[in-house]
Amino acid sequence: MSLIKSISGIRGTIGGKIGDNLTPIDTVKFAAAYGTWLKWTSDKENLKVVIGRDARISGSMIQQLTVNTLIGLGIDVVDIDLSTTPTVEIAVPLEGADGGIILTASHNPKQWNALKLLNRKGEFLSGEDGAKILEIAESDDFNFAEVDDLGKITKIDDYIDRHIEEVLKLKLIDSEKIKSAKFKVVVDAVNSTGGIAIPKLLKKLGAEVVELYCEPNGHFPHNPEPLKEHLADICELVKKENADFGVVVDPDVDRLAFIDENGEMFGEEYTLVACADYVLGKTPGDTVSNLSSSRALRDITQKHGRNYKASAVGEVNVVTLMKETKAVIGGEGNGGIIYPEAHYGRDSLVGVALFLTHLAEKSIKVSELRAEYPAYFMSKNKIELTPQIDVDAILKAMEEKYANEEISTVDGVKIDFPENWVHLRKSNTEPIIRIYTEAKSQQKADELAQQMIGEIKEIVG
Repeated sequence: MSLIKSISGIRGTIGGKIGDNLTPIDTVKFAAAYGTWLKWTSDKENLKVVIGRDARISGSMIQQLTVNTLIGLGIDVVDIDLSTTPTVEIAVPLEGADGGIILTASHNPKQWNALKLLNRKGEFLSGEDGAKILEIAESDDFNFAEVDDLGKITKIDDYIDRHIEEVLKLKLIDSEKIKSAKFKVVVDAVNSTGGIAIPKLLKKLGAEVVELYCEPNGHFPHNPEPLKEHLADICELVKKENADFGVVVDPDVDRLAFIDENGEMFGEEYTLVACADYVLGKTPGDTVSNLSSSRALRDITQKHGRNYKASAVGEVNVVTLMKETKAVIGGEGNGGIIYPEAHYGRDSLVGVALFLTHLAEKSIKVSELRAEYPAYFMSKNKIELTPQIDVDAILKAMEEKYANEEISTVDGVKIDFPENWVHLRKSNTEPIIRIYTEAKSQQKADELAQQMIGEIKEIVG
């Protein structure tokens, strides 16, 4: 079906032919390329890599292939098994490891899986390093260890608990205030590892938890991307249970969305806005998000008298700009919270704890909190790509058509109109063109998106 090789890792569908899908051979080859790169770039004799996975059906198979490939290279492995992306990210430095691999295809459906690669800081690799690993994979330049030099496996099964403890240590998390609020929360974890992590965290914070799709069996009950059209069940259950709000995470728990007490979406774009509002009120500083994120973060940052910057899409790009600007919080509008006091990675556990502290401190309902923020509405659409479609030519044509508007070509083409914007870009993770629009009403955002889709189809012919 599809195999996507990028600087951030390798992602594909399970089964099929070598080189076309994420087969066992492709998995071994890419794991070997990563391990080889680590050996080439380190002056250490004994290397260590942390590996964790989400609950996908293919996860155990991909995990065993990856672990044993690294052992075959003479690299020790810390296997933390069922985990989350941010848990692996914090485990790498805590274990003194030289890198990490997260086995997850994030929000993609269950037939997908991926190897996402980390450096020794527990952060995603730079573009330069990722490109080198792709080059090694293509060359088959691997040198496996002899029998006396094989790596060893250490299994640790409580890293989610350790992650929760790290979150609760953060200065801006007021556990006692949250406990006193006695929240009732519904959790939809799409039957992946968020079903372990989020209820545990909430219970530690004194919340009553109603679990929905929290069994980590990899059978996703709905499309795992946390968008409104996929979340009817939790919206109904929040109302039925008279809960204070709902929490939704994707399969690897780096995207976070909330449902208000009326069963309405808080808006995944506003997850970062609310957390940033709280953080900026306590620790003044600048913020960063990507070009596809809501203008609301810019508005809130300016309300606090600070500066906002936009990066290209992709966590590594956001993190790079955050470091350059010394931002105190940042992330992506898809519900990804990056809080440097914890670590430089999107972390839904950190996001939940910041949001709950903010809500408990203000002592208001989630719908009332949402009403405090600027009203923007987004439309997120996509066009499936075929080999015949020249994406670069399409983007160039759109850039030329709207040359009189404010244009950014840092990542695809973003066109800023006075009252709204559109961002057109080729996805890093799927064979699609993403079309994101934002306006001051949902109708206008949808209309702008359909206008752009129509214009692109005209260009394609």
